[in-house]
Amino acid sequence: MKFSAPKVVTWWIAVILGVLALLGAFNVVPAIGAFAIWMALVGLALLAVATITKGL
Repeated sequence: MKFSAPKVVTWWIAVILGVLALLGAFNVVPAIGAFAIWMALVGLALLAVATITKGL
């Protein structure tokens, strides 16, 4: 299996999801606090899939 770097847009989407997850986890934005763990998991999964899928 060959790995490839994710596209810049994909990487930024994952970073934004991670930052939102942190903001929700520390109650900076309480409205997204309940979804913080899911946003973090989706961001990590997105990076993992983009790494193993060419062109994502």
